[in-house]
Amino acid sequence: MSFWKTLKVAWEGLMMNKARSLLTTLGVIIGVAAVIVMLAVSAGAEAEIADQINSLGANLIVISPSLARGGFGPMSMPPSLTYDDLSAIEQGVTGISGASAEQTTTQDVKGGTTTLTSVPIVGTTSGFTAVREYKVAEGRFIMSEDNERTNKIAVLGHEIAVELFGDPAAAIGQAVKIGSVRCTVVGVMQPKGVVGNTDYDSRVYIPVTLIFSRFTNVRFGGDALRVIYVSAESKEVMADVMAQLSNVVMQLLGTTPDAPGFSLTTQDSVIDAQASTTETFRNLLGWVAAISLVVGGIGIMNIMLVSVSERTREIGLRQALGARPRDVRLQFLLEAFVLSLMGGVVGIIMGVGGSLLFNALGTMRTEIVAASIPISFGASAAVGIFFGYYPATQAAQLDPIEALRHE
Repeated sequence: MSFWKTLKVAWEGLMMNKARSLLTTLGVIIGVAAVIVMLAVSAGAEAEIADQINSLGANLIVISPSLARGGFGPMSMPPSLTYDDLSAIEQGVTGISGASAEQTTTQDVKGGTTTLTSVPIVGTTSGFTAVREYKVAEGRFIMSEDNERTNKIAVLGHEIAVELFGDPAAAIGQAVKIGSVRCTVVGVMQPKGVVGNTDYDSRVYIPVTLIFSRFTNVRFGGDALRVIYVSAESKEVMADVMAQLSNVVMQLLGTTPDAPGFSLTTQDSVIDAQASTTETFRNLLGWVAAISLVVGGIGIMNIMLVSVSERTREIGLRQALGARPRDVRLQFLLEAFVLSLMGGVVGIIMGVGGSLLFNALGTMRTEIVAASIPISFGASAAVGIFFGYYPATQAAQLDPIEALRHE
């Protein structure tokens, strides 16, 4: 019997029980759709993390104190960069478009009759907005002369301005009390929201020298910078800029490559670290979806065994009319294969549609992984062949005489 004739007979056999065939494919449909949706959710999470990190600034390099500072005595202060070192970095490193420094504290902030407790106060420099790609909505940001003169001025995050004064525009020129220091509001930042674990709208920005003079103890390392941000001019010069930074910063700290006392971090390294974390999550989701496909395959095998039992006389009659065991095996194998392929096609449609709908209506971003479509379709075909082979073999091994006697 030809392949196409066998395929026609298999299709007719499936159409004899349309409802049962449809219900049998549900397991495969759910499994394939789960593979596509879960991988889309994982890819969307990775893309969202990457976008958030990149929104902190273009080609950003972060200079921060190293946790491991071997080579320094227990009674000595660990090396740290200070505000004066920022200008040395700007002058000593080529290929950068800007640099900014930060030091933080937490204080109560009072404006008018409203007091906000434990507000993050960020002492920074004039290059902050350019390096971090963070714009001012009202007024101005901190200027170089504000740090040189230790001016008592403040720039409010958008949410802080709304909570204290209602209208961000109305905050300009108002007085706020940060801890015990009275400052004048000169600017309000644009809304930025939460990036990573930082709520940029709920912070107050002041000159970093004001942090040193009023909120930290300079005698005990209070003039140390928590972090310095450097923006490279382009991706192409990142490696060269990092090499220059290493040399300049080690000279400033008086350290060696064996114990530099600082670390350099780029956005790509942070993204890679986050990606390795989400990869475990993605693999877990993939295995859960694969289990769904296996369950669907078991359902196909179960129904095919029932079908063989119900159609024993039909099998015997076909063999009596000249059908060979391999023809019978091929017929039932094709039935299982077609069932799984039908489930695969419907599952792909549901998976892609569900991912797009979830992205449009849900709170979590999804991005369809192109490779998940052929992978899931191939997996559904493999499931049909694997779980259909045993029932097909059982049918092929039936004795024609016994099969014809079967009631």
